[in-house]
Amino acid sequence: MTRADFMGGLLAFIARLITGAQGHWRGCAPMAEQRIYFANHQSHLDWVLIWAALPHDLRAVTRPIAAKDYWTSSPFKQWLTSEVFHAVYVDRVRTEDQDPLEPLVQALASGDSLVIFPEGTRSNQGEPQAFKSGLYHLAQQFPGVQLIPAWIDNVQRVMPKGEVVPVPVLCTVSFGAPMQLQAGEDKPAFLERARDAVLALRPGLV
Repeated sequence: MTRADFMGGLLAFIARLITGAQGHWRGCAPMAEQRIYFANHQSHLDWVLIWAALPHDLRAVTRPIAAKDYWTSSPFKQWLTSEVFHAVYVDRVRTEDQDPLEPLVQALASGDSLVIFPEGTRSNQGEPQAFKSGLYHLAQQFPGVQLIPAWIDNVQRVMPKGEVVPVPVLCTVSFGAPMQLQAGEDKPAFLERARDAVLALRPGLV
């Protein structure tokens, strides 16, 4: 076992210990199919929680998105995100001719799955903000990749925006039915439908 494998197992254990990291597969099964998991975004722990809720064999091929400037600012952060989580780095500050989706497109083209948060930033609101256009463009370019909505519940109580010390609270990730971009569907309609699919997974509604 490599150091990265050991650290991954340890972090998954810690995430489950603190949050429970329970995955509820409401509309699909955890299968080795290429997917884009998209979810609400309220905490630094969101992508760790989704990663920990996945079966072990899916973690190695499911990659989160990480801000390059922050997650490569120290050797440990870079090792953690690159070797343990196999993150896809994105630049938050870009030149005008730089495509922000290029790293995601490369990852999908190589056969990996992704975890993304279409709001683009964390929110302390009860409902997700309007989705940005990235999910729509990825759905256009990769029509064969399943789009899996997910709702992360209670994680904002573990580590809300602005906090650094986690508090043990039972959290869940509910995974919904796959969706795809429909023929002739425009961007606003698709993004609204995708957001509605995430909201429909809230506890009490499923």
